[in-house]
Formats: sequence, structure tokens, C-alpha cells
Amino acid sequence: MKILVVEDEHHIANAIKKGLEQERYTVDIAYDGTDAFDLATSEHYNCILLDLMLPGMDGITICKELRKSNNHTPILILTALGETQDKIKGLNAGADDYLTKPFSFEELLARIQALVRRPSTIIDSVLSVESLILNSKSFSVTRGNTFIHLSHKEFELLEYMMRHPHTILTKDDIINHVWDFEADILPNTVEVYVKNLRTKIDAPFKKEASLIHTVRGFGYKLGD
Repeated sequence: MKILVVEDEHHIANAIKKGLEQERYTVDIAYDGTDAFDLATSEHYNCILLDLMLPGMDGITICKELRKSNNHTPILILTALGETQDKIKGLNAGADDYLTKPFSFEELLARIQALVRRPSTIIDSVLSVESLILNSKSFSVTRGNTFIHLSHKEFELLEYMMRHPHTILTKDDIINHVWDFEADILPNTVEVYVKNLRTKIDAPFKKEASLIHTVRGFGYKLGD
């Protein structure tokens, strides 16, 4: 899953990013409100962690503008403004939850997990395409009764493809959803990772139909 961290204090933003990446999230950072709004409206995120006091566009304005544009990505406000009226203001602007600084990383992680479990977001933790099964909570992949070991990025790529089965995904689609915004990824990097997935989920299962297909000139598709 992909998270946008909006925080003008660089050391706080980078610490959150590091912690979330250790929990297998993909993380983008915006250090000011204008960049944050641009990213939130041009990229897909499963959750936005939003400071209120930002240079450029402030957090309350970002919330209001995103909701006006029918962007329903869960928003968790992170701020030092802990008065009741501040919380009410943020929630009324469209935020889903509120966490006052300083906070423990464990609580932050629990709040994020609660938000992404809500019905308006992705709720399926177990995905299946034919005999291939992926569990995003236990980070496990099996085909038939065989466990398949994947690297962190291979797992993210497969999860993205399994959430969009039977759909042609371009290399740009994959890069935008699986890698960080700032990552310097070339199209042939996607080819390498798709080849690795084929080696692990198709090649050993010769009695079953291949699941990953190249749609020449367009991209890739999982399933028939």
C-alpha cells in the first residue's frame, strides 16, 4: 500500500517514512502544502498523513479541496494543535482521524491500519486469481499448496496486479503505484521484476496455465 506523508519538519517526515517502509508500505513525502496537493490529486494513495501548519497550502485547505474534488483517500491529521476546537476543525474539513504530536509510532501504525480497513478503502487482505493466493497481512503467497518466496518489491508488484486482475497495466501504471514518486525507475526495471515474478509463479507450475501475460505494445495482464 502507498502512503503520502505531508510534513514540513524534514526529520519527522523522514523518520515516519523509514518506519513505514520497514512495515512494507510505499511512502512519498511532501514538505509543503502545494506539493502535497499536487501529489494527492495526481497519484493514488491508500492513506494521507497530513500536518496542518504547512508552507504554501495549509492542511485544512488541502482537506477541503480534496473532498470537494471527490477524493476520498483516508486522511490522518498529525499536528501539534491538540485543542478540541482544532480537532473539530480538522474533522469538519474532511479528515478521517486526528493524532496529536508527539505520538508513538505504534499508535500511528494502528491508526493507519484502522483507516485502510474501512469499507471505503481496500478491505480485501486475501486475494486470489485462479490457484494463486496472496495474503497482504501475513505477506505470504501460495500457488496450490506451494509457498512462493518473494522480495518486498516483488510482493508489492504482485499485489498491485492481483488487485487489478484481467486488466492491462502499463509500465507507467506499475511504476506510479509500486514505486515511490521520487524513485528513479526506468521501464526496463519493470520488465526485470515481471520476469522475476514469472520465474516464481509461472515457471515452476508447468501443469497450470501461465498467469502473467505480456500485451505487446501496452503492458502486462494477470489472468486471462
